[in-house]
Amino acid sequence: MTARFGLIGYGLWGPLVARAIRDTEGASLAAIACRSDETARKARTDFPEIPVYLGYRELIAHGDVDAVAVAVPNDLHAEIGIAALEGGKDVLLEKPMANTRAECDRLIDAARRTSRVLSIGHQLRLSQQWGRVKTIIDAGDIGEPLHAHVSLFRFPFRPGSEGWRYARARIGSWALEEAVHAVDSVMWYFERSGDPVSVLAVGNGRDVPPGAEGLQHNFTAVLKFTGGLHAVITETLAGFEYHQTMEVSGTEGAIRTWWSGDMDRTHAPRFDLRVQRRGQTRSETIARSGEVVELVDQIAATVNAFRERRALVTGEEARKRVIVCTTAERSILEGREIPLTF
Repeated sequence: MTARFGLIGYGLWGPLVARAIRDTEGASLAAIACRSDETARKARTDFPEIPVYLGYRELIAHGDVDAVAVAVPNDLHAEIGIAALEGGKDVLLEKPMANTRAECDRLIDAARRTSRVLSIGHQLRLSQQWGRVKTIIDAGDIGEPLHAHVSLFRFPFRPGSEGWRYARARIGSWALEEAVHAVDSVMWYFERSGDPVSVLAVGNGRDVPPGAEGLQHNFTAVLKFTGGLHAVITETLAGFEYHQTMEVSGTEGAIRTWWSGDMDRTHAPRFDLRVQRRGQTRSETIARSGEVVELVDQIAATVNAFRERRALVTGEEARKRVIVCTTAERSILEGREIPLTF
């Protein structure tokens, strides 16, 4: 049975999601909701056969929509996600889940009350590259993990529709928008060790326009887990191109992988994944070629998950990532290490 998706949001990311839904076997694009006349005109041009609405409530009421993909600015995630769940739709909600712990709690409560599926789009988990790191760790190939270092060097953020990525009240923080990927990866890789127990973060930035005060171009956080396990996440949004590195060391081995591209959405990236396994004295190259995290893969996996009445990434998991990022922002402001409570 084909899953009929409604797409809410048609800014920079929405058209990519729309095409992924259209191109995914077992899914169909049934309707699009836009915020402005301009984006509505673009959606009608791109998809002349699809109903396009101004505002999301009419789409949610649409009887031919089974599930909703939400690709809107962060401050609207909770409002629209809850409305869709209460409208009887399963929901794929882009990361971050929301801007605050309270908004995450409201989303989780709505999913429970309505018995609908809420899945959060931490799509790096579907990547062959970053997912392979998890497989190697879980197989015990490096022994027990001891340390992870995630580094991102990238170009500044695009402003987004109506400049929302440079509006503090809308984006929450740049940690929520970008570093949340690394936070999710590290917590996913180390999930057998439990949740992190504290975070210490520092940050600074260039001049920003009015309304963006406090957004950090350069961000570093140390996540501590029990038993001495820890992770260092560092990123700059004041660089060029897009270069990410992940290094994990364990009691009996290590992993190093990197990804580089002219842009974050390039179809011709370069990457390398190497591992020194338990009992070996030399590393081996597992992969050395380009790949892009395909939205089609995410939509296909979401279709299967919705059919099985489960989430790819649960609200409970995604909520913890939001708490880590917002606590890291608090650590920057207060200049101290802060215990994490979930």
